[in-house]
Amino acid sequence: MTAHPPAAHVSPPASAPSASTPALPVDDSDELSNTGTPSGARTGEGILERIEWADVVRIAVVGVAALGAWIAGTTGAPGWAVGAVGAVVLAVGCWPLLVEAAGDLRERRMSMELSMLLAIVAAAAIGEWVTALAVTVFALCAEVLEELSMDRGRDALTDLMSFLPQTARVVGAPETTESAESAEASQSPGVTEVPLDEVRPGQVIALSPGGRVPVDGVVRTGRADVDQSRITGEALPVQVGPGDRVPAGSITRGALELEVERVGEESSYGRIVAAVRHAQSSRAPVQRLADRLAARIVYLALAAALVTFLVTRDVRATISVIIVAGACGVAAGTPLAVLAAIARAARCGAFVKDGTHLEQLSAVDTVVVDKTGTLTVGEPRVVSVRPTEAAAGEGEVLALAAAAEWNSEHPIGRAIYAEAAVRDLTVPMPGDVAYSPGAGVSAHVEGRQITVGRCRGQKNQPERDASDCDDEAALSTESDPEAPSATSVVEVRADGQLLGTIALADRLRQGAAAAVRDLGDMGVEVLMLTGDSAASARHVAGLLGLAEEQVRADLLPTDKEEVVESLRRAGKRVAMVGDGVNDAPALGAADVGIAMGTGTDVAREAGDVVLVGSAPADLVETVRVARRARRIIMVNFVGTVVVDVVGMIAAGLGLLGPVAAALVHVVSESAFILNSARLVPRRRRRR
Repeated sequence: MTAHPPAAHVSPPASAPSASTPALPVDDSDELSNTGTPSGARTGEGILERIEWADVVRIAVVGVAALGAWIAGTTGAPGWAVGAVGAVVLAVGCWPLLVEAAGDLRERRMSMELSMLLAIVAAAAIGEWVTALAVTVFALCAEVLEELSMDRGRDALTDLMSFLPQTARVVGAPETTESAESAEASQSPGVTEVPLDEVRPGQVIALSPGGRVPVDGVVRTGRADVDQSRITGEALPVQVGPGDRVPAGSITRGALELEVERVGEESSYGRIVAAVRHAQSSRAPVQRLADRLAARIVYLALAAALVTFLVTRDVRATISVIIVAGACGVAAGTPLAVLAAIARAARCGAFVKDGTHLEQLSAVDTVVVDKTGTLTVGEPRVVSVRPTEAAAGEGEVLALAAAAEWNSEHPIGRAIYAEAAVRDLTVPMPGDVAYSPGAGVSAHVEGRQITVGRCRGQKNQPERDASDCDDEAALSTESDPEAPSATSVVEVRADGQLLGTIALADRLRQGAAAAVRDLGDMGVEVLMLTGDSAASARHVAGLLGLAEEQVRADLLPTDKEEVVESLRRAGKRVAMVGDGVNDAPALGAADVGIAMGTGTDVAREAGDVVLVGSAPADLVETVRVARRARRIIMVNFVGTVVVDVVGMIAAGLGLLGPVAAALVHVVSESAFILNSARLVPRRRRRR
């Protein structure tokens, strides 16, 4: 009963998806059929099919023997005959308990199996065969229930891991005899079905309506509604067309051709599976606490039994004290709750890399959120270019800025380069590119030192201050009636001389304001950090419902890290949410780092939790799941202690016999395990 637990890439603009995409039914039978499920997976079995026949036979034999011993006792049958039969049946019935107890002894660990075995042997030694056999039946039933509950938690992960198909239909792959046969069978000339591990980035795969997407890719041809709920938690299908990205694990409702970007463990779905596998094998601090509590309950029960015997000399009461103490509710219920919570978080679009991070997230009282790419979409666009007299015009300012941002991963850099491409400007080749996180980028371009960075007062430009940039941000928003909500301004300089400014705007993520409000309702303090100007930060804060004291602007990456560390020094439990390279130091400094799935690889590596769909609502739901898991575990802890203490007192006073004590043990243990099982996400039903 103990749980063992470098040319710049400009993406082509996506075509507007057609509203007339046929709403083809998704074949949910395919989703639930576990095609590609590894042998031995049991996700499709019913409850009765999961129970081993050996366990059923063992429980039945011991139960019949207990009934026979009781009948024999009432009819005056010879004691030696009852004892002989009882000893043989106990040897068979207690074998699983004996194996686990022996393993615990080798590891010098006290467990409930060992204490129950001692009680059964003691009852048998004094001739209480009915008691010994009845307790064995209860113990075996508890073992089966515990295993079924743990199976439910593992199933949620197995269902996740076995979802992807094992093959892909590659367009234009070189044909072998076997592949030619598969192409003929699929009635698709030029399309070859190959094992998924043979698919490489750059290849094109064909998807049929209702098919599962096995790779991360970009739509090359076709339009369709795509169900991304397994990845992002988004319940409604997303319309995609040429140029749109589709993550592995999605289900397409129409025919598509995808150009492969990432496959296997490198795909978004593969990263979820790898992280969940690691989390499944990890042990959170609360699990180690549960093991220690279980061991102490056993020691307490043995000590109480010794006191009971010394005071009362009543062997039956002594045995009852040992039997009634049940710590499996915490020993098995805790890892089940952690396992189920991780699976539930993955189902709603977040994957937790370790059980420790789940536990830390449950205690968070402050969430620090980066603005760009986290609260906003992270896809800014240029709304205005304002050259100074030192520049030849907008084109020169934009072209030189695009040259400096040639290989930038920052959303602003990508937006500047994309705008230069849209205007068909000739972008010169940069040299000696240097990036300073939070400050900007500099490069040698056509013999001049070009710098592109934040708009603020500088020592080499004393006549210009941050308020001028704030005015430009406001003007850029007013000049565009459809301007997004968040506006930033960057300066472009050549050899220190200001050439002009570029104003960019970004949209708030859908649900960002609701997420901030929901976190506040949960008692979580929310702070917004940004390297943008104070005016831009205030504008976004107003839309989100944040007060002025909840905003920090004009911050460098080191400043963000210092904000997080100062909050922790003040006794706060801090979660940092970010998406960029400049957020990595703060992500690492927080109690829990939460990275957006659309962010940079550096941020995703630094994060303890990754929001795959980058939806603010997923952040709220993940915090809720973590807190719910913590409440359930605490209820199990307190309930186990209360039931055991009251039960041991009652048994010591002779109010509980051995059989009644066994019943209390099993019922309480089952209640706490089932309490943890409430976290297990329900299997997706057919539509």
